[in-house]
Amino acid sequence: MDFLAIDVETANSDMASICQIGFVIYENGQIKKEWSSLINPEDYFDFWNESIHNITEDDVIESPKFPEIYEVLKQNLENYVCVCHTHFDRVSINRTCEKYGLPAIQNNWIDTAKVARRCWEEFAYKGYGLANVCKKLNFSFNHHDALEDAKACAHILISAIKEKENTIDDWLIRVNNPILANAKTYSKSVSKEGNPDGNLFGEVLVFTGSLQIPRREASVLASEIGCNVVNSVTKKTTLLVVGDQDISKLSGKKKSSKHLKAEELKIKGQNLRILKESDFVALYESNKE
Repeated sequence: MDFLAIDVETANSDMASICQIGFVIYENGQIKKEWSSLINPEDYFDFWNESIHNITEDDVIESPKFPEIYEVLKQNLENYVCVCHTHFDRVSINRTCEKYGLPAIQNNWIDTAKVARRCWEEFAYKGYGLANVCKKLNFSFNHHDALEDAKACAHILISAIKEKENTIDDWLIRVNNPILANAKTYSKSVSKEGNPDGNLFGEVLVFTGSLQIPRREASVLASEIGCNVVNSVTKKTTLLVVGDQDISKLSGKKKSSKHLKAEELKIKGQNLRILKESDFVALYESNKE
C-alpha cells in the first residue's frame, strides 16, 4: 500500500496562488515521510481565503516560491500514485506549473472524494466533503492545514481499501466506473441538472461576469462533470465562476451582485469557492480525463 497524499491551500481565488503545500508518503500502510511548506505565491491574499486557512502575506514573505520547491515536489510525486480529495489540489498544482512555465508533473491520481462516493453509499450523491467523510471514520484533524488535510485524505483511502478488501490498483479502476451498480444513465443534453456520475456531483454552480465561453455552453460543460447549474447565488451555492477579467482585485471593475452575495455568504461560514473562468475550464478538462 504505497502512495502519496497531497493537499494545497491558495492565497486567493486563482488556483495558481498556492501558499501552502503538504504531503505524506505511505509505504506498506505506514507513514514513511511527511513534508509541508508555506509558499510565497507572489500574489495577493484574499480576506476570504485567509479566513479559511489563517495564512497571511506576512506569514509567507520569507517562504520559498513555487519554482524553488518544484524539484522536491516533482521527485516525490512522480515516484508514487498521488492522492487528493477532489480535483482542486491536482488542478492547482498544474495551474501553478503553467504559471511559472514548468513542465507538468506526470503521475497517476486517485481522488478520494470519488473513492468515498463509491465505497460508502451514504456519500454517493452528497456529503462527501473531506471533513464529513472523516467524521464518519472518526478521524480528527486540523482542517485547512495542508499537511493535516493530506493525512485525512490518506486515511480515507486506507479505510476504503480495508472496507472493500481491495488494492490501490483496484481503486484506480473503480473510480472511473459508475458510482452505484444501479446508477441511472445520464444524457449529455443542455440540461443544467448535474450528471450523477460526474466527479463534481453535488456542487451547485453559478456563473457571473464576462465569460469567454458562451454561458449556455459553459453550463453544459459544468453539468457534464456533475455540477447543478443555477442562476442565482443562494445558501445552497458551492461554486461561483467569475470571468477572468472580472475577478482580480486590481481590475478596477465593480464586482457583480452575485460575486458580492457569494462573499457575504462566505463571511457567514458557507462552504463556497470562487473560481475564475480559466480555472473552471482547467477543472473541467481534468475531470473529463
